[in-house]
Amino acid sequence: MTDPTEVAAKPTRAFVLHPDIRGADKRRAAELALEEAVSLALALPNLDIAGSEVVRLPKVAPGWLFGSGKIEELKARLKEAEVELVLIDGPVTPVQQRNLEKEWGVKLLDRTGLILEIFADRARTREGVLQVELAALSYQRTRLVRAWTHLERQRGGFGFVGGPGETQIEADRRAIDEQVLKLRRQLGKVVKTRELHRAARRKVPFPVVALVGYTNAGKSTLFNRMTGAEVLAKDMLFATLDPTMRGVTLPSGRKVILSDTVGFISDLPTQLVAAFRATLEEVLEADLILHVRDIAHPETEEQAEDVGEILESLGVDEDVPMFEVWNKIDLLTPDTRAALLATDARTPGVFAASALSGEGLDRLYAAISEALDDERTEQVIDLAFDEGRRRAYLHREAEVLDETATETGYRIRVRWTARQRVNFEEVSG
Repeated sequence: MTDPTEVAAKPTRAFVLHPDIRGADKRRAAELALEEAVSLALALPNLDIAGSEVVRLPKVAPGWLFGSGKIEELKARLKEAEVELVLIDGPVTPVQQRNLEKEWGVKLLDRTGLILEIFADRARTREGVLQVELAALSYQRTRLVRAWTHLERQRGGFGFVGGPGETQIEADRRAIDEQVLKLRRQLGKVVKTRELHRAARRKVPFPVVALVGYTNAGKSTLFNRMTGAEVLAKDMLFATLDPTMRGVTLPSGRKVILSDTVGFISDLPTQLVAAFRATLEEVLEADLILHVRDIAHPETEEQAEDVGEILESLGVDEDVPMFEVWNKIDLLTPDTRAALLATDARTPGVFAASALSGEGLDRLYAAISEALDDERTEQVIDLAFDEGRRRAYLHREAEVLDETATETGYRIRVRWTARQRVNFEEVSG
């Protein structure tokens, strides 16, 4: 008799397809897009990738996506490889999904569904979980091919891949809408809590440095190197989904708050960009942004464009300084590496480095300190005797140049930054 635990632990055999549609607007090589899709699939636990293929299409077949000949060919290959799940790197309509699942006898997941599964598996904070569930309900409601019982799931993920989450084909719209309202109310409470935390952080006179970049660019590795923290850092797409914040003292003595964020990716579904906007709010409030790039990746330029577009859609202030960290120089050939380091030395705001080995980070640290060394101005402030807390703030946070007692209190001459001045205004008594 088969042990039930062995059945549950058996990996799902999956096959990845990237439709390459003739004439479609694309800036990525199809083979590299397929490679990324396979990496996405590997980010899900308990999947066994049985194979992958770029499928060239002259046009999209409305109800089927692929032509009849290709469908038959793939059906034979999927059956031979004992495939249970097909991952299609692109959009698939509900009708196409239903037809292909029936014809091939497999479960099928499109790019949005796959990313949702990964997000569900990786989200850790309360807000992250709620945001993912909200995005999943939005996705499911438009498709009406999966029910919403993932909310009672036994494991991470939404049941798209299999397991107890799958029920009847037609979802109950009213139940989904009620659940959406419930989630929005819960999310509102969580966001208020985070706003209180952010307000408390604003009173700390330390600037915020946010790490952003394409997924798998090495942000978490750099974060770990700078903070000594053990944030999950794997060669896996979407390893980080919830922002992690730590206080860091740079070699110069300058103290900053470092924020690691979710990795960006091309063709991120719009409902997910919206759902994770709150998760990326730390970027909107950053004093300095570090754009971490995998400079060894063949499509590093295209990835950088994707990151730029998402930052623009989020409404990041153009006045916020941004450095490019050309990461993973340890993976380059000696000649390419030497050329890159020469370019780095000549280009302001560009820093070639290896988060893994630490090479090149000293120059980056010095530049961060210099960029955040706010312009200081002198000012004379008169305080009453009963304003002890404000006087203590000045002595603790600003540079006190001179202090004299007056008939009513103290006259203090300080040199300080605009940030310190704003924080001082919020100090009472």
